Amino acid sequence: MNARSSLIIIAISIFINFQAYTQTASAKRSLPLTSASPGSTRMSEERVQKIDAMLREAVDQQEVPGAVALIVRNGKIIFHEAYGLADSEKETLMDKNHIFRIASQTKAITSTAVMMLWEEGKFRLDDPISKFIPEFKTPKVITGFNFSDTTFNSRPAEKEITIRHLLTHTSGIGYGVIDGDERMQLLYRKEGTTDLFTSEDISIASSVKKIAKMPLAFDPGTQYKYSLGLDVLGYFIEVVSGKPFDQFLKERIFEPLGMKDTGFYLPEEKSDRLVAIQQQVDGEWKNYPNTFYDVNYPVKGAKRFFSGGAGLSSTVKDYAAFLQLYLNGGEYNGKRLLSKTTIATIMADQTGDLYGGEDQYHGLAFGVNAIGEEAKGGSGSEGTFYWGGYFNTQYFADPKEKIIGLIFKQTRGPSNDNTSWKFKQMVMSAVDD
Repeated sequence: MNARSSLIIIAISIFINFQAYTQTASAKRSLPLTSASPGSTRMSEERVQKIDAMLREAVDQQEVPGAVALIVRNGKIIFHEAYGLADSEKETLMDKNHIFRIASQTKAITSTAVMMLWEEGKFRLDDPISKFIPEFKTPKVITGFNFSDTTFNSRPAEKEITIRHLLTHTSGIGYGVIDGDERMQLLYRKEGTTDLFTSEDISIASSVKKIAKMPLAFDPGTQYKYSLGLDVLGYFIEVVSGKPFDQFLKERIFEPLGMKDTGFYLPEEKSDRLVAIQQQVDGEWKNYPNTFYDVNYPVKGAKRFFSGGAGLSSTVKDYAAFLQLYLNGGEYNGKRLLSKTTIATIMADQTGDLYGGEDQYHGLAFGVNAIGEEAKGGSGSEGTFYWGGYFNTQYFADPKEKIIGLIFKQTRGPSNDNTSWKFKQMVMSAVDD
């Protein structure tokens, strides 16, 4: 055998091994999302039309500048419409395939990637994160703070931060500039952490190692606090998999699910599909200015920072495929990305009374409706999971009714926007079984 033949065999072997890890064939084979009429999935045609009328009226009344909404039932897209303007200043009409900054909707995708590696036996959920990122060894909890010079007192934490803590926002880590605790805001700003998005030339490794220097707000596992824990896990994925985080997501999740328009940064040929962030000024919608981040971060700059908690952009159809994976029990179009037993672990109550009280809890990737939530009305069945994003994107998925609802907008600041709760309530009211 010559050298060239040996190299070909090695390359094929690597490819086969890579394919084996990226996805496996499934005995169950669902179909990819395709369109159908509402009536064919036992949804009321007339009531779905009322959803359309509600969204048109919201645009007409200046509640929102524009939106894209999508409804799936039983694996069929029964509603997918665009409304208003993607950019009011340029008068660009919204299109169903426009791309949105999904911000915190990134978290569930990062969590899914973590659990894919967990299925491979790479770690246990209660392993300390310091086993993989040594900078988190011996964490400290803040006990006193001086606002005049940002000095603080601390004590050793009672336990180390685990991977489970990071997935459930119970690690004690803060959220920098958007943290509700002013002490954390000041300390994170002083350390120079990158909290959400950036067009600067920064790696997630450097940012996460800065986070590791910060004191915790409380002992891990004792409270719920929305945090940069999923950013830490983005770097953790790089360490465990040996791949750049963005590449891992592309190969293991986006490509198998056909999520062609989802990623941290947009190539130039897709930049004109990015929806502008808008705010209401004197009753009119105007483009939102740069603040602590550049609003155009997905299409400009270094394109190097991959925020596991907030960095992705996507379309409603792409994200619907991701949610359908969960309704299918971890399989999509004959490709198994997660076991149904792993899905059950992800959806189980991981936080008890620390999050949401009796009506809801946090699993390993989503907020979830607990027993009794149906009695409140409009929130979906028990087990319905949900989340949203910083720029006004929302979704929910009801495993009992096999319904997915997504409504994406790109706004910041105060407005009279009631579309999200109306959309969810009206979708669930359109069930016609």
